Amino acid sequence: MSTFGGLSTAYSGLNAARQGLDVVGQNIANATTAGYTRQRITTSAVGSLAQVGPLSGGSPRVGQGVSVDGVARLGDAFLDARVRITAAASGNLAVRSNTFTDIQASLNEPGKNGISAQLSSFWSAWSAVSNQAGQAAPAGVLLQTATALTNQIAAGYTALNDQWTQTRGKLTGMVDELNQAATSVAALNGEIRSTLARGGSANELIDQRNQLTTSIAALTGGTVRELPDGTAEVLVGGNALVSGDTSYQLSVSGSSTMEGASGAPLTLQWTARPNIPVSVESGEIAGALSVLAGANASGTGGAIAEAAAGYNKFATYLANAVNAVHSGGTTPSGTTGLSFFAVSSTGPAALGLSVIPTSGAEIATGTAGAGGNDGSNAAAIAHLGSAAGSPDSVWSTFVTGIGVAAKSALQQATLADSAASNASKAQLSNSSVDMDEENVNMLTFQTSYQGAARVMTSIDEMLDTLINHTGIVGR
Repeated sequence: MSTFGGLSTAYSGLNAARQGLDVVGQNIANATTAGYTRQRITTSAVGSLAQVGPLSGGSPRVGQGVSVDGVARLGDAFLDARVRITAAASGNLAVRSNTFTDIQASLNEPGKNGISAQLSSFWSAWSAVSNQAGQAAPAGVLLQTATALTNQIAAGYTALNDQWTQTRGKLTGMVDELNQAATSVAALNGEIRSTLARGGSANELIDQRNQLTTSIAALTGGTVRELPDGTAEVLVGGNALVSGDTSYQLSVSGSSTMEGASGAPLTLQWTARPNIPVSVESGEIAGALSVLAGANASGTGGAIAEAAAGYNKFATYLANAVNAVHSGGTTPSGTTGLSFFAVSSTGPAALGLSVIPTSGAEIATGTAGAGGNDGSNAAAIAHLGSAAGSPDSVWSTFVTGIGVAAKSALQQATLADSAASNASKAQLSNSSVDMDEENVNMLTFQTSYQGAARVMTSIDEMLDTLINHTGIVGR
């Protein structure tokens, strides 16, 4: 290698050190940027040129310096995939846990505003009527208490109906978010492909795409497959949501009301191909679809609709239990065969439960032939609260079932969230910026730059001697 070639070698060292410092600066600048993956320059040694001609003399030749081959993104595809998988499981179970928690909160149990307390007041009011049969005051209290109980049952059902509607709206929002993310991933795919084709670095674009694909996985459990041209294919239910720079939209079909969910269940489908459902087994959307399913005969339907069905069953059971005793008694005027509760046959029983009597004269407090002041039938109704198979025990079983399901869902969600957190920590420990490491790299490249500069200065001085001082020694 000629002396002039040494300048090129030194210059390559200067260039490599400078680019290394540029990458360190980029890492430090983005140390707190969400989703940023640290970077490093990749270099390789440049070999010597072949020695040709009589002047080579067969002497060994050194290389020609260093080549900067690119800027590597220090991510890990396996850790990224683990983050997506755990995010999908966590999202699914979190939706279910939140749903059961809201259902449990709407019961107001235990507490003075719960149906258990209303039932206790209801039976106490019947006991008071049995002790003062034919009196207007205790009868009025009974009717007010009974109305409060029916209103409480209706309010519980309405709260579930509102929760279903809100969750239905959230599901639509999730799908809109999914479609926006898919569109953005497709656009980034196009930019990444063209950038790499020009020989540029697309690391920051890949970071943005990874964040979006993680969001898609959390929503649908979608999988990602990276292709040789730098693009990423996103699959949902085995079909492409994003392919190259093209994305496909999804939409929700099915009932817009909780009562209609059994006949027209909610499904996720391709917008361009209506009536073709998309199977999602994980992610927030899958969780929302599961809790929005309609009730079924086996009681394994959607959490919200099944809880609403529980209110209907309880309302019907309460009405039948009270009416069975009430219809066998007589009013103070001797009328018999009357029902105390009415249940609508055209809508939800919980909303259609109502009190029939409007005054004490219509309440069957006694038994036939015992006189207008007899309260034995009212006492029998009061004892329903403590009898085997009482409405109270039916309600307690319903509340306990909701509580157990909520506890189980919370435990599963907590475990899934812990797994997702651990996966995220593992990913960050590999890809996040370590300021101590960057400071060491900064000093390394700074020292390398200074060393290359000194080599260049030395070669420059040698050339100056060769060019300007050769042949003048001794003059």
